[in-house]
Amino acid sequence: MKPTDTKSRFKAKLLRPAGMGNGAPWAFVILPKESSEKLPRRGRTTVEGTLNGHEFRATLEPDGQLSHWLRLEDAFIQCAAGAKIGDPVSFEIMAVGQEPEPEVPADLQAALAAAPEAKAVWDDTTTIARLDWIHWMTSAKQAKTREKRIRDACDMLASGKKRVCCFDPSGFYSKAFSAPIAEEG
Repeated sequence: MKPTDTKSRFKAKLLRPAGMGNGAPWAFVILPKESSEKLPRRGRTTVEGTLNGHEFRATLEPDGQLSHWLRLEDAFIQCAAGAKIGDPVSFEIMAVGQEPEPEVPADLQAALAAAPEAKAVWDDTTTIARLDWIHWMTSAKQAKTREKRIRDACDMLASGKKRVCCFDPSGFYSKAFSAPIAEEG
């Protein structure tokens, strides 16, 4: 599949997540199903495109409904795109030609460094497989679950498994992922 085969144009409303707390403000959009279906995978997928004509590159997250959602920082939205929460904005997106190498969290890096057999298999996997391993590990809701997943990942990798087993990167079957809930307004 060529990246241009994944090209999609759509309009979406900028939404603010409910209960943001004191962090830096951000917004999100949920992709229309027909745009998401053009992408190469239902899990995390990196796209490039434009928002109201301004270029961006971002990683879409799975929404658990076989579609995706996109987090957008307020600074980009307001300064570059000239939009605010509640505004409909125009998107043009397409999948990148090759997924960028994911950032490996420090705790996983340390575990891999301590397990040379696992590290060798990790280095021999595809970028997409590494992305799924990281997504599986970071999707844990509790610290003890994350720690167990890191240990399990090292064991599976050391035994030669290049793909994480029992993990649905779309969240559809396990309901592990979902888009944020929009604040009312």
